[in-house]
Amino acid sequence: MTYVLGTSAAAVRSAPLLLVDLETEEGVTGRSYLFCYLPAAAPAITSLLAEVLSVVKGDRLAPAELWAKLYKRFTLIGVQGIVRMAMAAFDIACWDALAIAAGQPLAAYLGAEPRPVRAYNSCGLGLMAPEAVADEAEKLLAGGFRAVKLRLGYPSLEADLAALRAVRRRIPEDVEIMVDFNQALSVDEAVKRGRALDAEGGICWIEEPIRHDDYAGCAALARELTTPVQIGENFSLPFGMEQALAAGACDYVMPDLERIGGVTGWLRAAQLASARGMQMSSHLFPEVSAHLLAATPTRHWLEYVDWANVLLQEPLRIADGLAVPSARPGNGLAWNDDAVRRFRL
Repeated sequence: MTYVLGTSAAAVRSAPLLLVDLETEEGVTGRSYLFCYLPAAAPAITSLLAEVLSVVKGDRLAPAELWAKLYKRFTLIGVQGIVRMAMAAFDIACWDALAIAAGQPLAAYLGAEPRPVRAYNSCGLGLMAPEAVADEAEKLLAGGFRAVKLRLGYPSLEADLAALRAVRRRIPEDVEIMVDFNQALSVDEAVKRGRALDAEGGICWIEEPIRHDDYAGCAALARELTTPVQIGENFSLPFGMEQALAAGACDYVMPDLERIGGVTGWLRAAQLASARGMQMSSHLFPEVSAHLLAATPTRHWLEYVDWANVLLQEPLRIADGLAVPSARPGNGLAWNDDAVRRFRL
């Protein structure tokens, strides 16, 4: 990775990616990739993809129907974790193949205009000394970004504030800052630090301050704090998002493509957000997410990371702080075969 992702849970220095090709009998290939978090997860997901293939081979390419068929197949083990990741990768590749066959960018295939969407740079800005994190913040503005994400959750509130203030001193006033605690805090500590961040002002959102599935605790924070509370990267399928929204657990949502259930799950999540008038951002997978946000009525921000760039023929383009969806048919993913060979695990 270009920048170490130093979160309150761990320092992530490399991104194990699993590339998926779905070959149809008509000669169209759909593509997707997964961020596996741990290299050991990739072989396990690969074995589950083999099971997916055994279930769907020869079927008509109808993503919602195939999702339902696979959900039934995996019901007893549970559509969670790496099972859900395998199903999501398959679903994303299905939608890519359909859009390619139709000769349309994915956004257009979904009935939307492939318009640029606001993006914030989420590469790095981990837990470091204040001046080091400020140095990195300046670098992340390359490409015209007008927003960056800062990881917090230092051992003390004072350290959190020192990092935030160092970044704020170094970057232009009109650049927005999102802060992410990566579930580091208790509810009481989140209230304390959240109030301090309220007093600082100028923060776009506070992301995952407490355990991701403590919806009652998140709801209390959303009521207590002035700064919006953002959750969603850990929603497990649209069911998880429904529960969070019913609990009033957040001000904004940001589903993760591999956890929400691929494109099929994303479209359902977008309906849920639209019904409540809630702004919806993306988590990771910026190349595909740029298309999906273009088709999301309450689109908010795209989270940009460059992890897959080296493996792509055409990385996602950023212009004046906007992510520009690929104009080629499909979701825009096409592998750089030389790079794939060079980085293959």
